[in-house]
Amino acid sequence: MSTAKAIQIKAHGGPEVMEYVDMDLSPPGPGEVRLRHTAIGLNFIDVYMRTGLYPAKLPAILGREAAGLVEAVGPGVNTLKSGDRVVYSGLGAAYSTERNASVSSLVQIPDDVTDEQAAAIFLKGLTAWMLLSEVRPLQADEQILVWAAAGGVASVLIPRRAMAGRVMGVVSSDEKAAVATQLGCEEVVLASDDVAARAREWSGGRGVAVAYDSVGKTSAEASLNALRPRGWFVSYGNASGPVDPIAPLRLSQGGSLIMTRPGLHHFAHERPDLERGSAALWAFLRESGLEMRIGQRFGLADAAEAHRALESRQTTGATILQP
Repeated sequence: MSTAKAIQIKAHGGPEVMEYVDMDLSPPGPGEVRLRHTAIGLNFIDVYMRTGLYPAKLPAILGREAAGLVEAVGPGVNTLKSGDRVVYSGLGAAYSTERNASVSSLVQIPDDVTDEQAAAIFLKGLTAWMLLSEVRPLQADEQILVWAAAGGVASVLIPRRAMAGRVMGVVSSDEKAAVATQLGCEEVVLASDDVAARAREWSGGRGVAVAYDSVGKTSAEASLNALRPRGWFVSYGNASGPVDPIAPLRLSQGGSLIMTRPGLHHFAHERPDLERGSAALWAFLRESGLEMRIGQRFGLADAAEAHRALESRQTTGATILQP
């Protein structure tokens, strides 16, 4: 038995419920390895788990994404060895210095990707892959609208799409507008503006093909109003709260619109899909030369401060927790 440090919650609530605690670790079991985390990714899903929007069995260790070094392997493990660098998303208990993890959820980090880059980009990059390639593959000439265009997922989604098409980004400040432009947005609009009207003007009056909306409650109606007939409202986040119920008739009245609420778990849960998505992400990084911009770093013990910064929209790019 060994001991690791972790961020635990015993009740749902604000950042104040996060505690820096000791966690007992048994030796890795069959099909598991022991990881020493080297970089931990911060994502909005961590906030949803903390607040109870996505309920968790309590007490719970927060976090879904991290990179680390294999320190020991359990019985039956022959695909990884001590010293290998790996990354994962979707597992709980990422906010920890060490953990045991099933090898079926781990992906080896290429030699040309650092641990910080892997932890910063893996979940966000797989989400961008899901949105652009799996949920609704895009045509080259289609125009899209991307909310939170200076945020984590957008930092991968926009450059990937900008290589083959046109992007309008929505941001909350002039500072973030500059970031979105650097990422590849052809047009940038402030969320305080009439986003739907600006999107229609930009698209020649027709509307955009797809609205990628991670903001949720406060942005949903603008996303729907920005779409062309048979356009797609892809709601994949709840930064401002869950989207209010939308009647099917509203979609018909908007022009036979299509709405979906995808979750990465359903697209990368099976090992072949995870490997396919990971391979596409690493290939895109090599092709584009993109490096995930890490806007902030916090110590693991200061994870509550990282949550406060994320929720108050003070972050840009990716945020890393350092074990």
